[in-house]
Amino acid sequence: MGDTWSALADPTRRAILHLLRHQNRTAGDIAGHFAMTKPSISHHLGILRQAGLVTAQKKGQQVEYALNTTVFQEILGFIAQLTEGEKEA
Repeated sequence: MGDTWSALADPTRRAILHLLRHQNRTAGDIAGHFAMTKPSISHHLGILRQAGLVTAQKKGQQVEYALNTTVFQEILGFIAQLTEGEKEA
């Protein structure tokens, strides 16, 4: 889960996740929302993929990115366990 927390620590990566909330997007579409180079966006997407926060699926000549909600459910479960432990103490 260490990769997950590191990935979430960056504001650009959190903004990318926010963009993917409602629909899957290509890297080019995501890059259009930021004032940075496409290679920089690709780097951020790679970190998000490595952390398991997004999935990538090739669609023709483009790669479409989507949220991996399973990881977010695991994170919420982890946080819920921490909260439950505090109530018992």
